[in-house]
Amino acid sequence: MLDFSRRSMILGATAGGTTLMARGALAQSPLDQAKPDPGSPPVFGPPEGVALLSRNENPFGPSPSALGAIYDSASKGCYYADGGVRKLTEMIAARFGLDTGNVLVSSGSTEALSAAALALPDGKAILCPELFWDTTVLYGQRKGVAVNRVPMEEDMSVSLERMAAAIGPDVGMVQICNPNNPTGIIIDGDAMRSFVENIDPSVTILVDEAYNELADRPDYYSVANLVKDHPNLIVCRTFSKIYGLAGMRVGYALAAPATVEKLRGYLMSFGGNTAGLAAAIASYEDEAFTRYSKHQIVQGREMILTAVEAAGLEALPSQTNFVYVKVPDADALQQRMRENGVMIRGAYGEWTTWSRVSTGKLPDVQRYAQLLPQLV
Repeated sequence: MLDFSRRSMILGATAGGTTLMARGALAQSPLDQAKPDPGSPPVFGPPEGVALLSRNENPFGPSPSALGAIYDSASKGCYYADGGVRKLTEMIAARFGLDTGNVLVSSGSTEALSAAALALPDGKAILCPELFWDTTVLYGQRKGVAVNRVPMEEDMSVSLERMAAAIGPDVGMVQICNPNNPTGIIIDGDAMRSFVENIDPSVTILVDEAYNELADRPDYYSVANLVKDHPNLIVCRTFSKIYGLAGMRVGYALAAPATVEKLRGYLMSFGGNTAGLAAAIASYEDEAFTRYSKHQIVQGREMILTAVEAAGLEALPSQTNFVYVKVPDADALQQRMRENGVMIRGAYGEWTTWSRVSTGKLPDVQRYAQLLPQLV
């Protein structure tokens, strides 16, 4: 196990070459003079004593480097974020071997995904799996975009063969989440690359890789390296998961320059979030933190899988920070867990016997693990 606690991280964090504790940036913050009433419920996050395992947040972030950057950026005046957008765009482009024109920074990956749905030509439909994180597809549907869904395989995986066969003249975009949410299953990297390379170039392929960095072989499973040679491909990533910045709303899309400009016209944010961008810039190359973060998440995932086995249940293989567990009644289990101070997800539509639980703080995961055999 890594000897890498948040306390040691904070004590060792640096920003601009000066340690935070030595400078007193966090310890002497003016915020310390106006702390909320300890008896008040928190504005953000779960109430005291509640294990929040219902959302795929990463409670191990922001990293100390991100906290230092947030403080530095805000303490000098909360200016508009144009410079931060440019800096982060350059960093992302360099990592993927792309030009800055291939990168669109957005408010979480949600905004870029929604923009892709809205940018479809009139009369064109989105083709997608029956079960996946479809919030942005539903957003497009509410705006008049048609949505065609392809059934899942018996093992709850996404069938690329079925997806390809379902592409008709009405389909303008194919959307896939890899690894998939809520199942946690990842599509083979070679199969994904073959899929991208064989789809008609007139059809946009949108791949949501929000959980990619949590997979055991991120580079193998990603299709980001195909963006340069496939103008119909859009790959979306986020800082919400491995970097622990869910509430700071920073994400990005990789695509052809013409596509990036088209999507930019559908963004709702103006210039970005200064604190979020500062945190993202500081986190992006913070390998020590991302290793620590992934280690904690994988440890939590293994704890869940061990509890599932002990309870005589089964779960789908996961490459994410959540596990999809087969149970008699997902909504009933959600209610019983809630009564014991543990928040998990209920049923997703017709999948009433599948329960999603996220990896959170390890003591919270342990509470779930202890309760599962008793409550299922």
